[in-house]
Amino acid sequence: METIVNIENSKDNKKSDLFSGLPVKKFFVQSYGCQMNLSDSEIVSSILTKEGFLNTSKIEEADLVFLNTCSIREKAELTIRKRLAQINTLKKSNPELIIGILGCMAERLKSKLLEEEKLVDLVAGPDAYRSLPELIEKVKEGNEAINTFLSRDETYSDIDPMRLNSNGVSGFISIMRGCDNMCSFCVVPFTRGRERSRDPESIVDEAKKLFNDGYREVTLLGQNVDSYNWKMPEYGKEKSVKLPIGESVNFAQLLDLIAQINPQFRVRFSTSHPKDITDEVLYTMARHSNICRYIHLPAQSGNSRVLELMNRGYSREWYLNKIDRIREILGFDCGISSDMIAGFCSETEKEHEETLSLMEYIKFDFAYTFMYSERPGTLAAKKYKDDIPLAVKQRRLEEIISLQNQHSLEKNNKEVGKVFKVLIEGYSKRSNDFLQGRNSANKVIVFPKEDKQKGDYVNVLVDSCSKATLMGKIIF
Repeated sequence: METIVNIENSKDNKKSDLFSGLPVKKFFVQSYGCQMNLSDSEIVSSILTKEGFLNTSKIEEADLVFLNTCSIREKAELTIRKRLAQINTLKKSNPELIIGILGCMAERLKSKLLEEEKLVDLVAGPDAYRSLPELIEKVKEGNEAINTFLSRDETYSDIDPMRLNSNGVSGFISIMRGCDNMCSFCVVPFTRGRERSRDPESIVDEAKKLFNDGYREVTLLGQNVDSYNWKMPEYGKEKSVKLPIGESVNFAQLLDLIAQINPQFRVRFSTSHPKDITDEVLYTMARHSNICRYIHLPAQSGNSRVLELMNRGYSREWYLNKIDRIREILGFDCGISSDMIAGFCSETEKEHEETLSLMEYIKFDFAYTFMYSERPGTLAAKKYKDDIPLAVKQRRLEEIISLQNQHSLEKNNKEVGKVFKVLIEGYSKRSNDFLQGRNSANKVIVFPKEDKQKGDYVNVLVDSCSKATLMGKIIF
């Protein structure tokens, strides 16, 4: 997924008080990949803005261009390389243009793009954004500008993110960084470092600010939110703590704190890990009506042997039992989505069919589906042969997608005739005569706008659907 995340901070090209009449340098940020990258771009923009830079939505007038990158699949990196080649053509008319690469691809390739391929002037990993002003100065001085140091404690908890391309209704808050799971196919532990949890006070304060600024929904982000586990550091035990907490806070307790801010403030979270999501989290969701009934719970495969090769930490039976537990506590109205990988190393046809049968049992509301893509440096790349032919991967992926489309349409058809509370996020993609929002289960609902506006809660009666969208009308 590619998202341009920038806003125009000022129409004025001068800021004489700070720069004595010199033109203010403008930056352009473009993000690829997950919601965590979008959140990181908001942190980057805040850091640069405090240094006197201005954000622009027009790449052609930028003095600095940053791509916040994803390395989860080879296709993502190829897309970014192509974009870098396009941006480098801008240097013909603007030789002083600084091009920087941020995020996971920067961390994985480090100096290669800077020294060997000469596609960028600056490289900064996910934990190095505070050093961006210094790196920019190094580029101006003609020196190498690279920082890919992975921190054990950086969470950017003291930085107030600049909300970019926001609808003013839904916002993101990163509650933790890094990952300790070491799934064999995944580069995240190598590109984002070890897992560390952000202190709960800063999270609650940021959430309160969102609500006071008019936002009515927050999504708590982490590579594995269920392993959130903040512990008060030894040096902090003497300071006063504003929150009613002890010396540690787990994810269920954090959810409870955020939900208590205001009953009109919806709470979502992503992503959960099947081996870590607890009954305590599920009961906390059940206790608060403003915690959305939706869980993204990546299965990746429906076969236990393949899951073991993936180092996922659970079996097929464990995953199915977890789904049953979610439905027991939260009911069948709780939306459940998944990730699926087709054609992992040595996957047999029978094992692929077990993925399809797991999908048949659960009937996910929707799923993100991919062919296996070997990533350099991962355990799978080191230990296993990528031995499934491309044509077989493609065919298996098509079967997964086809089945999921059936399930999505089937699940949506069951919603016809029901009434849902919807938070309006803005106009529909096709017409300004219609508004759209999501219900608690994360399903998009489109309806005539009448006299409503974004940020309002409305009750919508669903009268038709497609596999991706519910359609209806506002009632009472």
